[in-house]
Amino acid sequence: MTMRGRGAAAGALLLALAATGCTTATRSGGVVPTVTSAFPSASGAGSTDTHGWTKQRFKGAIGKHTGVTRTAKPTVLNGLVGAVFTRNADGDHFCTASVVDSAGLNLIVTAAHCVWDPKLGQRSDLVFVPGYRNGDTPSGVWPLLAVTVDDGWKDHADPDVDVAFAVVQAQNGRQVQEVLGANKLGVNRGYRLPVRVTGYPGSSDVPITCANTTTEQSPTQLRIDCPDYTGGTSGSPWVTDFDPASRTGAVVGVIGGYQEGGDSPDTSYSSYFGDRVQALYDRATG
Repeated sequence: MTMRGRGAAAGALLLALAATGCTTATRSGGVVPTVTSAFPSASGAGSTDTHGWTKQRFKGAIGKHTGVTRTAKPTVLNGLVGAVFTRNADGDHFCTASVVDSAGLNLIVTAAHCVWDPKLGQRSDLVFVPGYRNGDTPSGVWPLLAVTVDDGWKDHADPDVDVAFAVVQAQNGRQVQEVLGANKLGVNRGYRLPVRVTGYPGSSDVPITCANTTTEQSPTQLRIDCPDYTGGTSGSPWVTDFDPASRTGAVVGVIGGYQEGGDSPDTSYSSYFGDRVQALYDRATG
């Protein structure tokens, strides 16, 4: 059984994550466009944006590349996703997280095994770096503060609730959602959904992305087939219902759950986002 998070030592509370993908991330040079936090205004009734992209056109474009993994471009949607580091962005990134809508405008979602060890508790000194590329931090570095996980994860690493919400610290007087926007939380959406999964392999300093349709692994687990999701991609969001106006969607899963994400880089899993995840979100935002 392997986990998709990468190992990284950081203080007494941080365990080395399992052996999958424990190579040091390679830094490559070059200038990468920064992610803009400005959302384009929609025209008409919200079915198309200023570039003429309708929901149907997006679905058609995704369909042409189903199950194909490629480098994620620096878009608004991909800019909501970031690498999780220990202490700062100078070390190795070992997991992935993304911004999720909240009243406090300060919440991210990831896999529970990325931020909480059932034996030692909350992992310390973690930071979220959205839009990270090749050593650049275009949208800042956001320390994790309060972390919320289900008691089933705390007590016995229940794979059905391998989900965590974390509040991140404001930077320069602004919350992360104010800067970047956020995906909605999607619960009880069923098992067969067209989603896009975006995350950071531990051996790469750029994110990857893949679109496919989820299937039911079990009543409490989702599955998706996308190649090359190796160590470091734990916590990668599964996003559906893309809205061309806001350039955001709904998160219906994160890589984790069964086998803590999967023991093959070509198949990934997520705890099903149902009532327990909704209750967890309510606790995190209450």
